[in-house]
Amino acid sequence: MLFNIFISDLDDGIKCTLMKFADDTKLSGEVDTSEQRATLQEDLCRLEEWTNKNLMKFNKDKCKVLHLGKHNPGVQHRLGSTCLKSRERELGVLVDSKINMSEQCAAVAKKANRMLGCINKGITSRDKEVIILLYSVLVRPHLEYCVQYTKKMWTCWKGYREEPQR
Repeated sequence: MLFNIFISDLDDGIKCTLMKFADDTKLSGEVDTSEQRATLQEDLCRLEEWTNKNLMKFNKDKCKVLHLGKHNPGVQHRLGSTCLKSRERELGVLVDSKINMSEQCAAVAKKANRMLGCINKGITSRDKEVIILLYSVLVRPHLEYCVQYTKKMWTCWKGYREEPQR
């Protein structure tokens, strides 16, 4: 509650949309013109000034920009002296500027393989029913969560998905 009071003036002077969640802040806006891009950059500068004034810091490694749109020029934005990388994680799903889910597929496959390793090392029973139950409860949900099955991505996903299921 005190933190919410402390950051209540964070959006003063901000022209773009600012969303504040517990310890997460998102600045968003439509940036089709050079004026709109400049406004977004000014808002980023205002946020940086606010953090300096209030003796707080953004974790700049976690600050990302997501460029969307077919004809988006992908202008480089800065927070202070740091160039923001173009990638985002929203609700546990990795998305890049092309709405490409290949990083998400790789991350999910890696997590599923780790879980399979834990099952292999931690469970002494090799009974088929036990293994299938553990797989369906512990591994399969990771493979199914927020993976888009578009035709292009299905090929990528199918390759990652087949290995843990063997």
